[in-house]
Amino acid sequence: MNIRLVQAPISILFSEADIDPESFMREYHQLSESDDDPISQWLKLAKARGEASESDPVLLNLIVELHRKIDALEMFLKNEQPKRVSLMHEANIMSIGFEYFKLAEDVLEEGKKYYGRILMPVHPKRDVAIFFQAEDKTLAKIIKMHERDEKEWAAYLTARERVLIREAKENKI
Repeated sequence: MNIRLVQAPISILFSEADIDPESFMREYHQLSESDDDPISQWLKLAKARGEASESDPVLLNLIVELHRKIDALEMFLKNEQPKRVSLMHEANIMSIGFEYFKLAEDVLEEGKKYYGRILMPVHPKRDVAIFFQAEDKTLAKIIKMHERDEKEWAAYLTARERVLIREAKENKI
């Protein structure tokens, strides 16, 4: 099996998928684009009605992100946390591919299915819910991820490849 992986310094929280499949599936759907925060739903409705057609999309997205930051700050000040399913394990991801990722430690059981959350270091930062299967003790194959998350995963992978190519060129000089 020839799998191309790229170094990526991210981490994952995960548990075996069969421990609480209903809760995991519920959170998976909550973290999808269909259950976005209220400001995202408002923006989608405004775009659907054509109310945002004359707006600058970059400026509009920045304002929405500022609104989210204010909401996050308000939650922090009120000592509120977003409700997330408790996951049993935390591990560092060493490298990623389009359908695979490799953990830094031997913590997986070959053939088992898992549910996990990855905090993606993209703008805006957010949790990505995935289901994956262990190919061995460190290698995992992603078996379920939302379409929007797949695009961001691929974009992050490409960005990491560019960084590593740039670093390799700088080291040759």
